[in-house]
Amino acid sequence: MRVLITGITGFAGSHLAELLLAGGAEVHGTRRWRSRMENIAHLEDRLTLWECDLRDASSVKRALAEIRPDWIFHLAAQSFVPTSWHAPAETLSTNVLGQLHLFEAVRELGLKPRIQIAGSSEEYGMVYPDELPIRETNPLRPLSPYGVSKVAQDMLGFQYHKSFGLFIVRTRGFNHTGPRRGEAFVTSNFAKQIAEIELGLRPPVVRVGNLEARRDFTDVRDMVRGYWLALERGEPGEVYNICSGRCLSIREILEGLLALSHVRVTVEEDPARLRPSDVPVLRGDYGKFARQTGWEPTIPFEQTLADVLDYWRQRLALQRPAAVAVGGAASHALSPVRPRSGGRVRSRI
Repeated sequence: MRVLITGITGFAGSHLAELLLAGGAEVHGTRRWRSRMENIAHLEDRLTLWECDLRDASSVKRALAEIRPDWIFHLAAQSFVPTSWHAPAETLSTNVLGQLHLFEAVRELGLKPRIQIAGSSEEYGMVYPDELPIRETNPLRPLSPYGVSKVAQDMLGFQYHKSFGLFIVRTRGFNHTGPRRGEAFVTSNFAKQIAEIELGLRPPVVRVGNLEARRDFTDVRDMVRGYWLALERGEPGEVYNICSGRCLSIREILEGLLALSHVRVTVEEDPARLRPSDVPVLRGDYGKFARQTGWEPTIPFEQTLADVLDYWRQRLALQRPAAVAVGGAASHALSPVRPRSGGRVRSRI
């Protein structure tokens, strides 16, 4: 089977590539000339990579004409919510027009692939307490330009399935993390700060945003297995939540990471991590997806946190060969957050 992953150099894309290669697939991926390659460096000799900017329709069509994939996993996106506030036009252009060009190329070339669209829980946005856990039928009330862009991708996928018969399955993945997660995202950012403190690379201060926000986290390795099952067993035109079904506060995540370390830290609120608007709680219901595909999350989140922290310990130790990585659980002190500004606290999630 010939598979195309857009955004293969990214966090989820690299884990999906590992899964597909282990299953014997012929894996192709798109990348831009400036894409960072470290996530797939260990796989590069087993992949076929194509330089392609999804915002350029002719570039997309040329790549698809060469690849002619059986399955497409569309992961490429501007995926960092805070960036969407500063660059809303780029977020909408990359996410919506990039997907439109992909669909049009498939249609114009007469290809018949199965296509998975990686949506987001950010599509739900403002969720009220009586609407938890969130099901696929919940209203979409996005609260960020990123969320709006993912709603547009979601609806575009539905429309192209209905209008042109494309085999498109939409997934709404809730927060997911694991090794290789970008350092701007909350679990990875905390883990990197802790690893730096362990190595003496920074003072014992962890900078945070809103520790009270509650999110539904899944290990990325479970998430990409869900992507695979969405195309293998999902119904075209349908949309599925992929999530753990449980909620953790950002404070609990920080405490979980600190429990894996010996360091004692002070926690300081960082105004740069605030959002203009934030969602207090996102907790999903994956029952529809489980009934259709048999998927269940299998990796305990405690293991996920340990793997993220170990990833940063190893990466930082390689960058500083003289340093000795420090591991093992020990006591820690989590001191109160020290606000640096008034108003509502929001975090990068």
